[in-house]
Amino acid sequence: MSLPRPSVPPAVQHGGDGARLAAALGLPPGAVLDLSASLNPVAPDPRPVLASHLDAVVRYPDPGPARRALAAGMGVDDGELLLTNGGAEAIALLAAELGPGWTDEPEFSLYRRHLPGIDAAGPRWRSNPHNPSGLLAAEDERADVWDEAFWPLATGTWTRGDAGRGAAIVGSLTKLLACPGLRAGYLYSRDTDLIARVAHRQPRWAVNGLACAALAELLDAVDLPAWAAEVGRLRHELIAVLARHGLPVRPSDANWVLVDCADLRTRLAPHGILVRDCASFGLPGVMRVAVPADQGRARLDAALADLPRLARRLAP
Repeated sequence: MSLPRPSVPPAVQHGGDGARLAAALGLPPGAVLDLSASLNPVAPDPRPVLASHLDAVVRYPDPGPARRALAAGMGVDDGELLLTNGGAEAIALLAAELGPGWTDEPEFSLYRRHLPGIDAAGPRWRSNPHNPSGLLAAEDERADVWDEAFWPLATGTWTRGDAGRGAAIVGSLTKLLACPGLRAGYLYSRDTDLIARVAHRQPRWAVNGLACAALAELLDAVDLPAWAAEVGRLRHELIAVLARHGLPVRPSDANWVLVDCADLRTRLAPHGILVRDCASFGLPGVMRVAVPADQGRARLDAALADLPRLARRLAP
């Protein structure tokens, strides 16, 4: 008699749905190894810092100190930065300001979702490293808007420098600091008039008080060269694990890799491990696997070793 197949919730468009898988498996959310969201695997635990700033939730937010701290870390003028409610808000605000534009596909879906129209004569939007492939753009490639959410972890630097060529840059601090629930992102441009216009579109108090109060302290722990080097090591180890289990892995410069294995998500989910289905990128049969820390990689290795036996046990 075969055992019932565990219920695996359908994939969501963005990933990061570990809590849904945990609920389906009857597990606490922390028991799921969520490799679908591609967060920084070497970021310090942000919770102690956030806990020390809880008084901020009873005051109206002031993004000024956090913006100045980020500007100092990036080595830019704070008038060239706008803090946003995650990278998603930076994309939405900038798309509304710039108007119709275009992307090459496959590409991160939020650009097309927020662009008011598709126009090949308008601004070109480009993620770098490219999402979903994970590959860095060539040095001579140009775009009007660069999404550098994962650039620091791929290169060990804050930005490629295209703002000096007139491009606008959007970024995600919550990817870098591994706290997606905090919602902190930014828009960077040398065009301070553009920053001012986009700021005028932003709702008042868009960046929450906890993020505004804690961001400077969270940024104090950032060591981009060391983090990027460690992510590179961990990515190499992840590729070795996947290859050892016969999974075809595509090259990547980012903190994730693509794997050509259509059922990897459904086969890993009963082990409490979640990977990203790339069908929403137009890549059916391709899974995106975030680079885990050493402990997570060991758990993934053990689960992959068990998959043939699991498949036989659950076969009808």
